[in-house]
Amino acid sequence: MELFSFYNVENLFLPDPKPVHKLDPTRSGLRNWDEKRYRNKLFKISHVFQLMKEDNGVLPFVIGLSEVSGRKVLEDLVEMEPFNSEYGIVHYNSMDERKVDVAMLYDKNKVEVIDSETITFFFEIVNKNTENYDTTRDVLFSKIKYKGEIINVFIAHLPSKREKDINKPKRTFILNEVRQRIIKIVNADKEHVILCGDFNENPDDENLVQILYDNDDEKALMNPFQQLFSTRNYSTFHYKSGLLYDQIIMSRSLLDNKTLVFQDAHIFNSEKISSRTRNFEGRPFRTYAGTRYLGGYSDHFPVFVKFKNLQ
Repeated sequence: MELFSFYNVENLFLPDPKPVHKLDPTRSGLRNWDEKRYRNKLFKISHVFQLMKEDNGVLPFVIGLSEVSGRKVLEDLVEMEPFNSEYGIVHYNSMDERKVDVAMLYDKNKVEVIDSETITFFFEIVNKNTENYDTTRDVLFSKIKYKGEIINVFIAHLPSKREKDINKPKRTFILNEVRQRIIKIVNADKEHVILCGDFNENPDDENLVQILYDNDDEKALMNPFQQLFSTRNYSTFHYKSGLLYDQIIMSRSLLDNKTLVFQDAHIFNSEKISSRTRNFEGRPFRTYAGTRYLGGYSDHFPVFVKFKNLQ
């Protein structure tokens, strides 16, 4: 068996330098983000994957991450158990205004990275007198080899829903661009594809339904998280609403394959990483609630899919 996972880790920043003045803004935007809290956060994230390994017998061979700031935090993470420096990193700094990126970790004993790049999106000019464009987090693309099989991995963290969802056109544009790339890979190149991320949309939203189909309205991809969402399984919450923004979508070629065959999808909502407060029972134990430090893991649960390994 093999696992492929995605995790929005909620603001993984290096510790802030001590401010000169109390009211100075911090790099992270977090309150009192010091070395102790940073180390606790790293321990918590690594512990999530230790728990996942205990439950399933293996660590994921590929892990997509979002809300990481810079490469150094990833280097610090993979040094810890259960990774023990056996995991490689694919990361590029994006032009996101909050300086958070997506990244990929991979088991160096199982996976070879053939190629990687970012897909960067520039939207309308904010001020016509400057060269400042409205930018968002990049989509990370990696072409990997696993036991002779080529898998094309896309990792995304799409613009959030805020202010009456002014970002929906951006999400639509980004997903359509990614969809065109995926269609070419699936139909012309005949290679496997996995698209994972925090899409800031649920599996039944129009954008995430449309991305499953090619230009001839043939179904090219499958989203096993549609079934989980329909049975009220959630990876994150907003006030009283349960949401399944974190998903792993894949080409239908992984249903019938010689090496990896899709088995099932899961939200890793272990009690050990869930809220300790009765009012928030069954929700992720987060690091911050607003400016209040809770010391938890993340405001999202990780998600993963299981593959049967036929070789």
